[in-house]
Amino acid sequence: MAEDTMFEALGDKSETLVIGSVTDLIFIEPLIREFQHANPTTAVVYRQMTSLDLYAAVAEACEAGDFFADAVISSAIPEQVRLVNDGCSEPFRFNLPADLPDWAAWRNELVGLTFEPAVIVYDREGLKPEEVPRNRFELVDLLRQTERFRGRIGTYDIESSGVGYIFAFEDAAQASTWGRLLESLGQNRAQLFCCSSDVIEGVRTGRLVLGYNVLGSYALARQEEDPRIGIIFPSDYTLALSRAALVSRHARNKRAANALIALALSDTGQRLLSGPSRLFSSLNGPEMLNRIDTGAGPSAEEAAFRPIALSPALLVGLDQAKRKAFLDQWRKSFQAGGGE
Repeated sequence: MAEDTMFEALGDKSETLVIGSVTDLIFIEPLIREFQHANPTTAVVYRQMTSLDLYAAVAEACEAGDFFADAVISSAIPEQVRLVNDGCSEPFRFNLPADLPDWAAWRNELVGLTFEPAVIVYDREGLKPEEVPRNRFELVDLLRQTERFRGRIGTYDIESSGVGYIFAFEDAAQASTWGRLLESLGQNRAQLFCCSSDVIEGVRTGRLVLGYNVLGSYALARQEEDPRIGIIFPSDYTLALSRAALVSRHARNKRAANALIALALSDTGQRLLSGPSRLFSSLNGPEMLNRIDTGAGPSAEEAAFRPIALSPALLVGLDQAKRKAFLDQWRKSFQAGGGE
């Protein structure tokens, strides 16, 4: 179900911009406010959904030729690529920044706005500094203490989360530790959640000791409020995705949709994204992250960032047969370990 939030126009209303997104409102509100400051006669409807529900709604509207949103912003980047591939978007009406990384754009119809690493969060009161794992190898070793960690590890439910699925799918392709890590999660009865914010909250309250593959943007923002949260950028590699935006082919307000996305990529937009929201920008994310002290674990400066490129290669993970096989492996690992 969509949750709509209305931002009334600052002046006499002459138009409305509808944004379909998965981003928690608190993180994107500064960008919306700045957009309305520059466009005072534009009201904004922020339509928030889970990633897979958003994709389904946009795809259904596209196929029927109906309107759902003017701009679509989602961290479920394979689904965003599929929408572009299926003709549900149109080319941008502004020039993308010359210094935008190649991995952050595709076909001038999809652009990555943010730079968000997949991190491990931990309870600083539950782990001693010398116990904090610096990479996946050390994490697997730590999780052998099943009596200690059973039921106290959290991660995405990859069946319901597009972000969780792409992180897990990329891990399986890149990590030599994937099989052992998946087995460890199952043996420890890892708790599965729809969203990063739920995993982080579990760590903050002490119900969880560790959270695996959560969005670093959300973790960093929460850490500023509660130093109990520790953050690890795995030193073997740290995946990073870019929350991707497109303009709907059936948008009613294409001008405003383009203006919003262009703002997010501007110097002002970078400042807003890299500020309290901690989403960071695809243009300067690694540089900004290197300035942050996250605690006992490896810093962003030590991380070997591996951005997930916006490209048709992401569609491989959405192939029905491959997805079924991958999810079957996931379920079996958790069932074998008695996980929930």
